[in-house]
Amino acid sequence: MYRQTTNDITIEVRSVFLEDQSSAAENRFVWAYQVTIRNGGEKTVQLLNRYWRITDAQGHVQEVRGAGVVGEQPVIHPGDSYEYTSGTPLTTPSGIMVGAYEMMDEDGDHFEAAVPAFSLDSPHDRAAVN
Repeated sequence: MYRQTTNDITIEVRSVFLEDQSSAAENRFVWAYQVTIRNGGEKTVQLLNRYWRITDAQGHVQEVRGAGVVGEQPVIHPGDSYEYTSGTPLTTPSGIMVGAYEMMDEDGDHFEAAVPAFSLDSPHDRAAVN
């Protein structure tokens, strides 16, 4: 598990390789990742936007920006958490993702909560540190 805290918002990520959706022969490798966002602060926050930087094993970078996550812009109260699962495909058997969520607190102040870099590894690649 990967974990990072920014402004009392802790982001935890776990990734898992999806063998049944992947095909080494077709250079298609798919991962699911589960994200938990915990509000350890004293103010209610809302996740407004997401940013992802996805880098494959050959150094090709894809950037993804958009509103919310999985079609939602969750409101997270102090002491509560929000969890979702999503996924990403690559054409290489390993890679790395890192990102940030644009958050807004109950006072209308905006800030970024960093998503820790996490590794995407498959059994179709030699062991590598990403």
